[in-house]
Amino acid sequence: MPPTLASLVHHSALKLTVRAGEDRLDVPVRWAHVSELADPVPYMEGGELLLITALKLDAEDPEAMRRYVRRLAGAGVVGLGFAVGVNYDEVPAALVDAAAQEGLPLLEVPRRTPFLAISKAVSAAIAADQYRAVTAGFAAQRELTRQALTAGPEGLLAALAQQVDGWAALYDASGAVVATAPEWAGRRAARLTAEVERLQERPAPASSVVGGPGGPDADDRVELHSLGTGRRPRAALAVGTAAAPGTAERYAVHSAIALLTLITERSRSLHAAEQRIGAAVLRMLLAGEPDHARAVAGDLYGELLDAPFRMIVAEAAPGPAARAHTDGPAPARGAAAKSAEATGAPLDALAEALEAAAARSGEAVLVVPEGERLVVLAPDGGAAVTACADFAAALEAGRPAGGAREAGDDGELVVGLSAPAGPIAAASAYKQAEQALSVARRRGRVCVEHEQLAAGSVLPLLADDAVRAFADGLLRALYEHDATGRGDLVASLRAWLSRHGQWDAAAADLGVHRHTLRYRMRRVEEILGRSLDDPDVRMELWLALKATSSDQGPGAHTRP
Repeated sequence: MPPTLASLVHHSALKLTVRAGEDRLDVPVRWAHVSELADPVPYMEGGELLLITALKLDAEDPEAMRRYVRRLAGAGVVGLGFAVGVNYDEVPAALVDAAAQEGLPLLEVPRRTPFLAISKAVSAAIAADQYRAVTAGFAAQRELTRQALTAGPEGLLAALAQQVDGWAALYDASGAVVATAPEWAGRRAARLTAEVERLQERPAPASSVVGGPGGPDADDRVELHSLGTGRRPRAALAVGTAAAPGTAERYAVHSAIALLTLITERSRSLHAAEQRIGAAVLRMLLAGEPDHARAVAGDLYGELLDAPFRMIVAEAAPGPAARAHTDGPAPARGAAAKSAEATGAPLDALAEALEAAAARSGEAVLVVPEGERLVVLAPDGGAAVTACADFAAALEAGRPAGGAREAGDDGELVVGLSAPAGPIAAASAYKQAEQALSVARRRGRVCVEHEQLAAGSVLPLLADDAVRAFADGLLRALYEHDATGRGDLVASLRAWLSRHGQWDAAAADLGVHRHTLRYRMRRVEEILGRSLDDPDVRMELWLALKATSSDQGPGAHTRP
């Protein structure tokens, strides 16, 4: 404890006597200061014991003393020491009354007690208190280190909560609560998720202070600290106390931050090693060697390789500005490099979201970064697959009104999910995820599942420049023929194909005789140089007609 007025009064060598403010002697004393100025307030910081002899004061003037004492109290002076036997034989009554009226403790200093002795006593007590705090801090550091080594983060949090006489919580990179101490702090910690997310948006190290309802019957002050040495914080620590931590408690908090950062960075290294093993397992699965993949994986991925899983393939690409500057001068290449770094941000965020969801549910997940691509194996129907869908939905919802943006702009994320598969069909699942990814990119979607491709229509896949160019080239001669007014070959072909080659039904749809329709179909064969008896030709013509059905025809219906 720091020195107080009470401890100075009880100091046997000082012989101080209390003349006013007896009920406020438990106030801490930050320093003892001597000043004979009529107005020493500009030189006070608060918390001082002011020592005077009233050399330049009219200590017997009640009004002057009231003004003097009122200014001292307003400046945060905690006590006034008056030396008797120097300018006054006893403490003037006007000063005693003024101090009593303001509630400012007034101590009588005997002549034989020099002010220096009081200053030395305060200084020695402050030094002793700081020594005790440092010693307690080192003891706390040793205990926190022991708990971190023997009981992990949970034991460290328990020791920290005891050291600060409060509570502590650890959050992962997604802002989810990982552990708390004591147990009742779990609900309190969960209410700080939004503040933790805002903290983790800032470069590490970062900290903030928030307040609010804490334990069952008290309010608390909460400090939030980011953990990690990288660009993105890997975790966060919350410490709740009834008041601002003292020196010893501050040592404990700083020690906990250092130890948890080491644990986090060590976990990061282990995570990188795990990803390298995951990459090898993935290569073996794609090569059709599931038994070797299981042998390499061991227990690392639990039952992931023995149950149906989903293959997730995600991509992010830099925006058009970065692509345009890739081969530019040095400043432009610097801008492109920054954009390339930003490209990895959505992939990193997706990986963290999937891993955090899997960790909370206790399921294994295999995450393999591949440059501008992320490949994930996750249990079918598990938390990671759900988190992927939620992540994509959040990105879709965040797009500006007026339609989806083109994939690849501004480092946008594109995700493809395979159908459920097992280790033997891993290569097929990977191809399915790539196909879904390609469709998502063409449609301007964030995420597409392979099942959606089979459940929907093939017609949206025709909305592609290459398909339209093919249709334009295949049907151009027919449209040019019809433009001369010598027949309606395109409409006749569409009706005939839609009726599966049934002459009477197609002719009825067109309102012509079936012989007329037969003549037109022979003209189609002559102009195109293809036989309508070939099912492949009929299929290509039907798809070409469907690809141009939203237009009046191919891009140019007139002769060049």
